[in-house]
Amino acid sequence: MQIGRLFYLSSWFLRSRFLRAERPLQTVLFVSNVCNLACKHCNIYARDQVFHKTYDQIADELRYSYKLGSRFVDYEGGEPFLWRDGPHDMNSLVLLAKEIGFYSATVTTNAQLSFRGCIADSIWVSIDGVGLYHDLVRGEGAFKTAIENIEESGHPKLSINMVVNKLNYPSVKETIEFAKNHPSIKSIALNFHTPYQGTEELMLDWDKRSEIIDEIIAMKKQGYPIMNSVSGLKLMKHNNFKKRCWVTNFIMVDGTKLSECQGKTAGVCDRCGFCMAGEMNSVFAFKPDTITAGMKLRMKG
Repeated sequence: MQIGRLFYLSSWFLRSRFLRAERPLQTVLFVSNVCNLACKHCNIYARDQVFHKTYDQIADELRYSYKLGSRFVDYEGGEPFLWRDGPHDMNSLVLLAKEIGFYSATVTTNAQLSFRGCIADSIWVSIDGVGLYHDLVRGEGAFKTAIENIEESGHPKLSINMVVNKLNYPSVKETIEFAKNHPSIKSIALNFHTPYQGTEELMLDWDKRSEIIDEIIAMKKQGYPIMNSVSGLKLMKHNNFKKRCWVTNFIMVDGTKLSECQGKTAGVCDRCGFCMAGEMNSVFAFKPDTITAGMKLRMKG
């Protein structure tokens, strides 16, 4: 299995880098916009029209993505663990992805519900700061509940993701320390707020963002379990690099299929805070630290 995966990743990279074949490697699939929080930075959860996909619809979307070339899927929401369709739950969707041929299926959650017993290859929990800072973004009591469910889950490959904005940036170092010291958390990935319509005031100015990136890089070099590579982080200081967002295809809650990040449609690429953009550019520039980070992520299952 690992040999086959390595061969596919190598061939995908060679075709993409030298033949300019723009085929996705991963899929972000939104299963619903129903959520149990109303986070200040979010532009996905249901405000007016509710979308809640059926199992069969998701199956069709997975087959579509697989045919495009994608081999990794991340299920997102809303809150994915609220998703149900008759007897089917998130474990059903993980098994479905594997049956179709995806190498791994992950779930990104706000951890307000128990996810003990989830069989996803990895779990990403959104933690936007420690204690009060998280709650400033996601609501009172959200941090306490999230940590309780992280500890109760027992999942062996659980990491956290922090989106840095004007409300929580003072907690970046503290959150990285928290990730290092918590026995249930394997690593942390950091992103910056992208100013979708209605959330513009949460974006950090470029000088502050650059300052925080320098702090993250320093901690990375000290051995903290930061998923981002140094090369990728440096690019996010200015965003002046070629975007290769076609590496991920997105299927939105209403079924819209996007060949690139929804930020392109929204016209916010110049202010993008999604650090995977920097990572992908660094991979194609043959940056060893980024390639190593990517292989660790994609080969560990």
